Amino acid sequence: MSGREQRHGAPGAGLSKQRVVAEAIRLADGEGVDALTMRRLADALGAGAMSLYHYVASKDELLDAMIDIVFDEIELPPDGTEWQSAMRRRAASARQVLARHPWAIGLMESRTSPGPANLRYHEAVTACLRRAGFSVVMATHANWLLDSYVYGFALQEASLPFDTADEFADMAEDVYLPQLPPDEFPYLNESAAALVAAGFDPAEQFIFGLDLVLDALEPLRTSA
Repeated sequence: MSGREQRHGAPGAGLSKQRVVAEAIRLADGEGVDALTMRRLADALGAGAMSLYHYVASKDELLDAMIDIVFDEIELPPDGTEWQSAMRRRAASARQVLARHPWAIGLMESRTSPGPANLRYHEAVTACLRRAGFSVVMATHANWLLDSYVYGFALQEASLPFDTADEFADMAEDVYLPQLPPDEFPYLNESAAALVAAGFDPAEQFIFGLDLVLDALEPLRTSA
């Protein structure tokens, strides 16, 4: 038996790093990352907690691997595509991925030992911006601004009590409007009623804001 196995126990039957990480993501998706412990993960896998350390040396290493899977799910900016279209596609993809894994939002840029998918993603985004004519500094500004928008929107979206236009309409009519008497809150009442009448769809807000950000960045492409 190797020294590692003597320290941590022999690997559990049927386990692999891929399975351990996949189960950790499943648990985080359902219960949040704060509920994820090595003991909880081992129980879900039907294994001893010490056996997991054959595959991941620590909780931080597990989080690194989980975040790398999340980055791997995001579509990279396609080569040969106009920069705004490429950034729009990757931002929309990132939003969809973070909707599946909301626990990851606060961890995407926190890893100090990034995995290969993480590095490929950031290299592809930076390459797209640099090839479009952004200087190193402006590409950094653009990347930071776009990521802040995507992560911020994903965080806000994850906390909303509605997902669709129909759900928003129901919430506005049954919950919000009764709390907004027009004599006390005329503008909020007007806004809620008008949005319901217009069939307001919260999903449309992402592209609206994203296009504003991309349009604002366009004149900076040739700036030094």
